[in-house]
Amino acid sequence: MAGSSSGFVVGLTAAALAAVGLLTFQAAANMPPDLGERPGGSLRAGTSEAARDDRDPEALPALSGTGERVVYALGDDRVWLVGDGDKVKRTFRVTPGSVDPAPGTYTVGSRSSSVTGTDGLPVEHVVRFATVDDVTIGFSAAVPGGTPQPDPTARTGGIRESRGDGTAMWEFATIGRTVVVVP
Repeated sequence: MAGSSSGFVVGLTAAALAAVGLLTFQAAANMPPDLGERPGGSLRAGTSEAARDDRDPEALPALSGTGERVVYALGDDRVWLVGDGDKVKRTFRVTPGSVDPAPGTYTVGSRSSSVTGTDGLPVEHVVRFATVDDVTIGFSAAVPGGTPQPDPTARTGGIRESRGDGTAMWEFATIGRTVVVVP
């Protein structure tokens, strides 16, 4: 009797290990290819080499993820709203605050239709996606419009857009939308 129960336990253990192996394989197979580790333990896109087409500065950077997403290029101060099939729906220039997010993949976590920005200006269509050293990072449009230069002595996370671009961002970047930041 003891021999048959040990065989049963061995069989259950083998089945459990096979199930864990299958789940691990499926998780690895479904992970986006540009996902990697970021300091602090959260995941980020492998975007250290976000290639750009020098002939078309408005072209979507390579290695900027896949699927519907917002892409923000730190070096170009440019945003792309990317829809189904990796088609660019809109691209536009922005004016960054004094605190930048690290390159990586983020998620829109909160939104506000109108608030006072960290620079003291009234802003609308605020789409927040990151925090860096207690400074909240997000896209917004200054009211009544324009993209003023941030105070270089203030720690601000507002990435300013024109009102038209802010409206497009507001309609596209709902809670849970992916935001990919590239160098």
